[in-house]
Amino acid sequence: MQNVLLATLATVGTWLLTALGAATVAFFKNPAPRVLSPILGFSAGVMIAASFWSLLEPAAASAELLGMPAYAVTVAGFICGAGFMWVSDKGIARLTGGRGLDRMGMLMLSVTLHNIPEGLAIGVAFGQLCGSDGLGGAFGLALGIGLQNFPEGAAVSLPLRKDGRSRLKSFMLGQASGAVEPIAGALGALLAMNIERTMPFVLSFAAGAMILVSVHELIPSCREGCEGRPYLASAGVIGGFAVMTLLDIMLG
Repeated sequence: MQNVLLATLATVGTWLLTALGAATVAFFKNPAPRVLSPILGFSAGVMIAASFWSLLEPAAASAELLGMPAYAVTVAGFICGAGFMWVSDKGIARLTGGRGLDRMGMLMLSVTLHNIPEGLAIGVAFGQLCGSDGLGGAFGLALGIGLQNFPEGAAVSLPLRKDGRSRLKSFMLGQASGAVEPIAGALGALLAMNIERTMPFVLSFAAGAMILVSVHELIPSCREGCEGRPYLASAGVIGGFAVMTLLDIMLG
């Protein structure tokens, strides 16, 4: 049970870093469109980069280590994740008389889905410890994921603020996307050996969900209000992708 406790504590730390990123919404009152466009673009860039560096790449690598066909597992998981978001939107539209998930609903759902496999990955790392062997690597993984969660928290709270939510509500919803990590971390430690073979598919599934939201919702939205400055939104996407890439390379 000590490993479960360590996994839970580590993922509480990653959740707190998500909350810290969401707290950046305190610095924005009513930003102009020229500020909002790159912010939304940054959110899209963060999610696209996280989909590759934090999800698809480790999914393919772990599939190969487990002797699974990496190309089949990652592509299948990716398509299923995107399909899940599409079916969710259509299903909710049918239940609510034509109103599907709005942009914020899809954003919250996709980031939450993304945080579940991250929490599971940390839990598995701690669950497989034998004494102190690998403890540094497990904590390093948690630190890397936690630091990457900082811009992800901002990627949720800032678009919420842009859509008219209060600072407090934007922060609460932004940090809530990371609240699943401690639960997933404890579960991953408890079921370390049993869920390891499902991780490549789960990681790819979350990537597909995030990419669909980025392309279908965030990128079109970030181009609104860019009249006369067509590259503002694109600069935001490039900046977000660059920040996540830098974090992954430095902490990988």
